[in-house]
Amino acid sequence: MAERQEQAAPDAVLTRIGQVVMLHHGGDREEARSRFLDLWAELGEHGDPLHRCTLAHYLADTQDEPADELAWDLRALSAAEELAGGREGAPASVRGFFPSLHLNLAADYVKLHRAEAARSHLRRARTAAGDLPDDGYGEGVRAAIRRLERRLDGEGAPDGDGWEPPRQRPG
Repeated sequence: MAERQEQAAPDAVLTRIGQVVMLHHGGDREEARSRFLDLWAELGEHGDPLHRCTLAHYLADTQDEPADELAWDLRALSAAEELAGGREGAPASVRGFFPSLHLNLAADYVKLHRAEAARSHLRRARTAAGDLPDDGYGEGVRAAIRRLERRLDGEGAPDGDGWEPPRQRPG
């Protein structure tokens, strides 16, 4: 019984990340970045990979410079790969992170004018998107992949169109 209650208990770190995400979505980017960085300092480079992946993924959104955004998105991908353990049979909940992570990396590389790196991550995002459910989130990620592909092929909107790929859901 205690084991079941423990499993049902909310994850305090993911709850804190979610609270900061709401602050960021409310428009306080600087405060969100500061709180995210405080959380990162608490977790450290060797903290729980799920926490690091989620935190780095959202922390990337608060960056002013594309190179800094890329660095945080790369940390998120690294933590997700650690979480998956390099196993082909990683849980679906973990595999579901990869389409969004690769999509965000592709968008970062577009901002840095590195089209080939962007295309490489878009291919990985498209492949990984097969693990997404056929719900609004999955459809949103797949649509964002198609939009960024068109943009790279010269058919989409130029830089500065305000488009951002959808972010993974915490926890």
